[in-house]
Amino acid sequence: MGNKLTASVVGGGMGGRLSMTALAASDRFELVAATDMRPAVCKELETLFPGLRTYASHTDMFAQTPTDVVCVSTWPPSHEQITSDALNALPLRGILVEKPLADRVQAGRRILESIRTKGLPMATPHNLLALATPLEILARVGRGELGALKLLEVQCNGWDIINAGIHWMNFFVNLVDCEPLDHVMALCEASTRTYRDGMQVETTGVTYVQTRSGIRAVMNTGDEVMLNGRREGVLFRIVGDAGQIEFWGWRPGFHILNAEFPTGTELECEEFDVTGHQRHLEQMAAQIDAGTPDYRIPESSLAALEICEGAYLSSRHRCKVRFPVDQFVPPPEPDWDPGRPYSGEGGGRDGRKL
Repeated sequence: MGNKLTASVVGGGMGGRLSMTALAASDRFELVAATDMRPAVCKELETLFPGLRTYASHTDMFAQTPTDVVCVSTWPPSHEQITSDALNALPLRGILVEKPLADRVQAGRRILESIRTKGLPMATPHNLLALATPLEILARVGRGELGALKLLEVQCNGWDIINAGIHWMNFFVNLVDCEPLDHVMALCEASTRTYRDGMQVETTGVTYVQTRSGIRAVMNTGDEVMLNGRREGVLFRIVGDAGQIEFWGWRPGFHILNAEFPTGTELECEEFDVTGHQRHLEQMAAQIDAGTPDYRIPESSLAALEICEGAYLSSRHRCKVRFPVDQFVPPPEPDWDPGRPYSGEGGGRDGRKL
């Protein structure tokens, strides 16, 4: 184990506090500074973390209190500039960038490439990749306990594609072992003008994404989504050709039906004794010690961001969006209204002859 790494956090919101709590709890780090534009938040952080130095500006913090590690935990559109400032101002040894990496996949790609160019270990804290239950499920699906994977269904109430779907689609990307994606389609309606975590979001949305081999994910998001799982909480239903698993987001345990459990059973998992953020940060510390950056989780996070951006583009332009999403060019809107009687004029193709 190496020496303690000094650490600072940009952003005093929920993500920033998760990082601060994890840093303070870990024997791998020394939390020394944080920044937030709100004076009241800075005072609260100083009370929560005695000895913490706080700043209103991340540039002031970088200049006055340089650290080995920085956690970028602000709202997504600001991540690229803050990450760039940290890379240019500090002799960093590692960096955490919250998810989503950015509000657009192009910005997320630039963030990842700038960190990779520096050869720095990077953490992106997707906690479905740091909790015992989803990790156990990923391992079971990877071993073929459900047969060939066919479908992931997600039902998520009270949240949206960009703020929660980024987690759920990151899990899907890892569930299919980062198989290349083919396309995404989505429909979002915005009747309630809902905003969340600084972003305009859907009132109700349905996202459909498919890999090149045909594995699907269907995700229901929005302010009021009816859930039909065995327990309360976000529903994940994983379907293979020889079984299925149901689990409930951050909640421990899962239900499995397969050849080993032909009538179905619920299994419990012993949870890790540290938080997901702490596990991600300590994994980054181990990479720093070994001098071997591992970008698999940040890369899967970028793929999840690409799905989320593609979903919004699909809904906005009423079309299928193929990957890579940052090369998407909206097609002309077709003069065709599915569900209306065909007049026999105006072209088109006879579906009976396909």
